[in-house]
Amino acid sequence: MLDSLAAVTESPSWSAEASLLRTAVSRQRDPRAAAEELAAALHHDTLGFVLFFCSAEYALPALSSALNAAFAEVPVAGCTTAGEITPQGYGRGCIVAIGLDRRDFAVSCALVEDLEGFDLLRAQRLVDGLLDECRDRAVAPLAEHSFALTLLDGLSSSEEQVLATLDAALGRIPSFGGSAGDDNRLAHTHVHAEGRFHGQAAVVVMINTPLPFEVFTTHHLRPREEKLVVTRVDRARRRVLELNALPAAEEYARLVGVPVAALDAMVFARHPLAVRLGEAHYLRSIQRVNDDGSLSFYCAVEIGIVLTAMQPAPLLADLEAVFAGLTERLGEPSLIIGCDCFLRRLELEALGQVDTASRLLARSRVIGFNTYGEQHHGMHINQTFTGVAIGSRPH
Repeated sequence: MLDSLAAVTESPSWSAEASLLRTAVSRQRDPRAAAEELAAALHHDTLGFVLFFCSAEYALPALSSALNAAFAEVPVAGCTTAGEITPQGYGRGCIVAIGLDRRDFAVSCALVEDLEGFDLLRAQRLVDGLLDECRDRAVAPLAEHSFALTLLDGLSSSEEQVLATLDAALGRIPSFGGSAGDDNRLAHTHVHAEGRFHGQAAVVVMINTPLPFEVFTTHHLRPREEKLVVTRVDRARRRVLELNALPAAEEYARLVGVPVAALDAMVFARHPLAVRLGEAHYLRSIQRVNDDGSLSFYCAVEIGIVLTAMQPAPLLADLEAVFAGLTERLGEPSLIIGCDCFLRRLELEALGQVDTASRLLARSRVIGFNTYGEQHHGMHINQTFTGVAIGSRPH
């Protein structure tokens, strides 16, 4: 099947008019021009909510003002990215948006500004408020027909606490999401709600719909035999100081067969580590090597955990199989909202497969962004493609 994708010379586009999920992309660098272009594509009489993902290269305060003006009374939420997924596949330096029609989507949104203080009581109040707002204009029974999207500051180091607490409050309502990026600078990431961008914050979007949907996650990495034990850690900063009682960077470099000086994002993408829980492996991706020889991770790490070395299987074959399974269960999706780890994109770039991947994403109707981490049912994970596939209205 991938051979047939490679033979396609032009990325397919798909009609927003055929769906109650309109999509748009703007590559305008001026915030006002970009917001107006999105509004021209998304606006209609029953537009109920706008979800967007944008490059951190935009002047964010100006972009907020422009979006507020362009969409007026329509609520808008989103985040900055490490790359965008547009109707034509992978993009960079642009802004992509989804318009949800209120006839088929009841949407509520909440901002969490105090991530460290987000306890179960606050989580329950937040979820109750979101459900009450959806209930007021529900288009389907809430319990079986709702899911939550979470967008978090990708450099906050609070994802595990926030997600686990939120998941307990959500109960059976499925959730997924992504950590905001900043075009691989690892400096400042932002989420957007209540009319402006926020750092050190999270956005929770509750979506109720009668359309069929499925929240999912996948990765293409398979376990090797080698194990590394975390023997010394700076938990607060997500730094592993020692692996197997040796300096962390040196031991990891030995495992992957390169000098410490050669360790970079591409090596981390091709040689990740994972924690095994039951029969599943959950990725714990490395962010950087520090001057003291420690390794910073994107996910929380604890002393005594055993990390399994992983190796990549064909990424696109795995993703294509997942999309095929979703289509078999839901029918042809109207849209897939995708949170795709930026390390996966780096791998595709190194393999020269970005164009082929873009054709697959476009054909599968994916809109989304490259993340600094993904979220699935209360877990913070790395190097996955996580999202929701939304089916079509029955004819």
